[in-house]
Amino acid sequence: MNSNFILNIIRFFVLITLQVVVLNQINFGGWINPYLYVLFIILYPINSNKFGFIAASFALGLLVDIFSDSGGIHATACLMLAYFRPVFLRFAFGLSYEYQTIRIADKLTVDRFTFIMTSILFHHIILFTLELYRLSLFFNIILHTIVSTLFTFLICIISIYLIKSNKK
Repeated sequence: MNSNFILNIIRFFVLITLQVVVLNQINFGGWINPYLYVLFIILYPINSNKFGFIAASFALGLLVDIFSDSGGIHATACLMLAYFRPVFLRFAFGLSYEYQTIRIADKLTVDRFTFIMTSILFHHIILFTLELYRLSLFFNIILHTIVSTLFTFLICIISIYLIKSNKK
C-alpha cells in the first residue's frame, strides 16, 4: 500500500463525515448548499486506476445519498463527474495533461481554478436538475446551481489552502 492510496481512503471518509454531519445541515436561504465531498473527485490522482476511481466516486455519492435520503442523485452526479473528469482536465490543462504530473492542490493557478470551477458546476447542474426535475423550475435550477457552485467553490479553495498549509 502506498501513501497515495491511504491518503485517498482518509480523504474519502473525512469528506463523507464532514458532509453528512456538518455540511448537510447548512442551507442558507434555501438556495445555498455546500457540497465539499466533490473535492475527493477533484483531488483524486490523475494517473491512477480508472475503474477504482469511478467505483470510489460512485460509492462516495451513494453514501451521501444514503445519509441524505436523496434517492441516488448524488451517486449519479458523482459518477458523471468522475466519468467526464478527463474532459475537464483536457479543457483546463490542455491535451498533454496525461503526461504531466498535475497535482491540483500544489499551486492554485488559473488552469487549476478553471478545472475546479467547471467540475463543481457540472456536478451541480446534474445534481439540481435531478433534484428539481421539472422544466417549469428551469430558472430555479439555474439559480440554485450558480449560488451553490460559487459557495462550494469558495469552500473547496479554502479547504485546499488549509490542506496545503498543513503540509509545510
